[in-house]
Amino acid sequence: MGNRGSLIILSGPSGVGKGTVRQRLMEHRDTNLFYSVSMTTRSPRPGEENGREYYFVTPEQFQENIDKGNFLEYAQYVAHSYGTPKDKVEEKLNQGINVLLEIDVKGAMTVLRKCPDAISIFLVPPSFEDLEKRIRGRSTETEEVIAKRLEKARSELALKDHYRHIVVNDDVDRAASEIAAIIKAA
Repeated sequence: MGNRGSLIILSGPSGVGKGTVRQRLMEHRDTNLFYSVSMTTRSPRPGEENGREYYFVTPEQFQENIDKGNFLEYAQYVAHSYGTPKDKVEEKLNQGINVLLEIDVKGAMTVLRKCPDAISIFLVPPSFEDLEKRIRGRSTETEEVIAKRLEKARSELALKDHYRHIVVNDDVDRAASEIAAIIKAA
């Protein structure tokens, strides 16, 4: 293994449980893993800390990072922007630390174009019915919003072949262990 860390992309459809699997994965100490914190223009929620959940910045600061080309990927939603700061990722990789990006499918496609040697892992539900259950059970959203989420998840699932590894999230501990093994093998 070289002295440079590996870039690991963890992605998957909305509602598949990426965050839960990531948290479990971070408990595997032998993976030498650093979770890449995204930058956002939204305000911190109660209990969130700058640099832990997100780097909280002003829209102006965010735009400066776009202008400097300091995002591996970024997305602008209706009210807020989110991005993966390249400088922080590079710093860790150069220290020989593996960097984990937990990002949506669109962001992952962007990063894979820029970093084709990244270890890409796509988390899938055991079945679409299972995913639908998770999306429905997650909140009190309207049927229209749920239908949109399901449609988005279906189109995201269609991109799974762009990833080097596909891991089924049938059990959080098992899925996290499988991902840890992929990272160690790399």
